[in-house]
Formats: sequence, structure tokens, C-alpha cells
Amino acid sequence: MTTPLIMVLNGPNLNLLGQREPEIYGTGTLDELETLCAETAEGLGVGVEFRQSNLEGELISWVHEARGRAGGLIINPAAYSHTSIALMDALLTLDIPIIEVHLSNIHRREAFRQHSYISNAADGVICGLGFAGYRLALIALSDILEEDQ
Repeated sequence: MTTPLIMVLNGPNLNLLGQREPEIYGTGTLDELETLCAETAEGLGVGVEFRQSNLEGELISWVHEARGRAGGLIINPAAYSHTSIALMDALLTLDIPIIEVHLSNIHRREAFRQHSYISNAADGVICGLGFAGYRLALIALSDILEEDQ
């Protein structure tokens, strides 16, 4: 039996975690978040592939790559949550569980951040829990994948 793969995709400006608005996004870095995801995945017995891009088209290509390769997908589309119909459309082509994650609670932020196109394609949404949201998303996807076996 092969180890299920969960792809974790991160959108624009998340490469600046720890430097950009730490009062909103925390002081942890993207490298620290990747380590947390790798350690969590190892404990759950799943594989994880962690990526970040500032480019909408690259994120869309990675979603396409997940087709037939990944068992589940976690995405923090960052600002593309509120603007990218193209990313939503790509996610809608997947037949795997998708969890949308946001470090901050987008519903307590500016009005334009309170709507996410990506939520239309996601099976679940976790927001406002910082790095713990990724850990919880990995646990949830691991449980879903285990149920599907």
C-alpha cells in the first residue's frame, strides 16, 4: 500500500511570514510552517508536499498536477481567495478532498477579504487559528483518506 500524498499549496506573500504584519499572521516563518506540516504528516503516516508561489498561474498548474497524484489538497490561496475565479475553476476539476486554510480570521477583517471564491471548491475551511489550522487540516484529510480506504 502506498502512502497517501497531501499537497499543501500557499499563495502570494506567504514567503514573508514572520516579517509581514506579524500582528495578523504571527511571527513564525514559512520554513517553520513547512517543518510543522512535515512533522504532522509523518506522525499521521501520510506524505506531504509543501509549496509556495506568488504567481497565480503557477498555483493553478500545481492544482492541475494534483490530479491523479495527490489524495488530498490543502490550500492557503492568500489574496487570491478573494480574486481568483481561475484558481477556483482549477480546484473544481479535482476529485479529491480540499481544505482551504487561512492564518487569520478572514471574517473579522476588511469587507473585501470576507468573501472567498476558493470556498466554493473546498470541502472545508479553517481560518483564524494560525499555524494550527494547517495541522488540523492535515489531521482532517488524513482521517478522510483513511475512511476512503
